[in-house]
Amino acid sequence: MPQKEDYYKILGVSKNATDNDIKKSYRKLAKQYHPDLNNNNPHAEAKFKEVNEAYEVLSDSTKRAKYDQYGHASTDPNFGASSGGFGNFSGSMEDFDLGDIFGSFFGGFGGNASSGSKRGPRKGSDIETSIFLSFEESAKGCKKNVKYERIATCKKCNGIGAEPGTNESRCSSCRGTGQIIMNQRTPFGMIQTARTCDHCGGSGKVINNPCKACSGQGRVRKNESMEIEIPAGISNDQILNVRDKGNAGNYGGTSGDLRIHIKVKSHPIFERKDDDIWCEIPLTFIQAALGDDVTVPTIDGQVSYHVHEGTQYGDIFKIKGKGMPHLHGRGHGDLLVKVTIEIPKNMSNEQQEILKKFDSISSPKNYQKKVGFFEKLKKIFEN
Repeated sequence: MPQKEDYYKILGVSKNATDNDIKKSYRKLAKQYHPDLNNNNPHAEAKFKEVNEAYEVLSDSTKRAKYDQYGHASTDPNFGASSGGFGNFSGSMEDFDLGDIFGSFFGGFGGNASSGSKRGPRKGSDIETSIFLSFEESAKGCKKNVKYERIATCKKCNGIGAEPGTNESRCSSCRGTGQIIMNQRTPFGMIQTARTCDHCGGSGKVINNPCKACSGQGRVRKNESMEIEIPAGISNDQILNVRDKGNAGNYGGTSGDLRIHIKVKSHPIFERKDDDIWCEIPLTFIQAALGDDVTVPTIDGQVSYHVHEGTQYGDIFKIKGKGMPHLHGRGHGDLLVKVTIEIPKNMSNEQQEILKKFDSISSPKNYQKKVGFFEKLKKIFEN
């Protein structure tokens, strides 16, 4: 029968190695040689058994002392050393968890098995609300009072959940760890898993005299209001984020954020496209034909603009710098004005006669689009 290799050599540690060194080396080798990760390596299973056997002895102070004195003879059943499990590995699992080793590639063995870990601080959740702005408010910026409801830390108990002057006690179910540890025998040995303690909710503590203001929750619902600064140029459906104004956290965690959705009301004249503002302006037939100085509305007031003669329906002219301010930047977009031409209605007989006379003395050069259209139509029918 071949002689067994030295356990220290198998784990790659010295005889003076600490328990932590042995555990660290074992974790590394167990991952490296696990059979499920070495389907194409026929020697991996044997090596995995060998590593487990070495760790079973060296991780136990009593067995390690016997091994240091008697060598492999100390693992003989006559010495009282246990054998069993997978590859003679029954395993002392009190200070070690295979779930930690294989969690990365098995998805864990039923949950987080880190023993003794209490639930730490948890950040509060974000909350959302909406405010409505006029078109002018979004363009110029303003201050708005925002009202909302949030979960706040109870001022009476400062978030502890217990009546002032009373103390929490250690949870008897989990002994203050916040977790319930469960052992299960598997082909790999005893597997240790953990779940959150139902009795204390993972805090490790129980409240014997709950705070009357918050019913022991440590948090209460509260109506809040605050004034916020709306930057000039903000647009519809943008979100302003206000740090630490959301729901209060648990177990000393920070508060979440307040997310404010901006809703900009429509304007009877203006329409926003990016940082440009669009509007339509109606001209009379005479203004469009002869040209004229017209009044154009802008977000800063009215300005005068000269419309050139022969302006057509749908023409667009631009007034630079009269659009929306660039958010958090310099400058503005432009104002783009689309021309519409209003055809007169309810004309008198005199007006009609004047227009008929005007039409009789008009020539094709006065109506280039009309001439061009009929020329195209003529070619279509000729073809």
